[in-house]
Amino acid sequence: MKLNEFKTQLSKLTKIGFQLPDGKLVPSHFHVTEVGKVVKDFIDCGGTLRHEEVVNLQLWSADDYNHRLHPEKLVDIIQLSQDKLSMGDLEIEVEYQGATINKFGLEFDGKYFNLVTKQTDCLAKDNCGIPAKPKIKMSKLMEAANNPCIPGNGCC
Repeated sequence: MKLNEFKTQLSKLTKIGFQLPDGKLVPSHFHVTEVGKVVKDFIDCGGTLRHEEVVNLQLWSADDYNHRLHPEKLVDIIQLSQDKLSMGDLEIEVEYQGATINKFGLEFDGKYFNLVTKQTDCLAKDNCGIPAKPKIKMSKLMEAANNPCIPGNGCC
């Protein structure tokens, strides 16, 4: 999710909820301890120079159980961050403390902001000898389903 969409969704809400990938909710007394711009310049395994920028939201829960961050306050914090850090409409990455610090993507389901698991990936598969996954036509799958392979008939 990008920053402007996040602000738009926040402006429609009366309370904020973040849901972890396992379905549990981040405690409602969470704090947003950071809104930042993370800039990453790197060279991938294929030797290509790359540049990435994301907005980082850090969520944190303490023992102040009466704390509640209201949507309009978070929009104000984000707007201040955009102004001071010259942040555009960047993709959001959320940090949250589990057993270790986890980084998540963000989606909205109409009620909760869902923290979605991020995966690593090779950005230079063509340079690393990693074969592309073959694309299979649906018609071939249907044909195979109607004519199952039987050992000894040469199809296996």
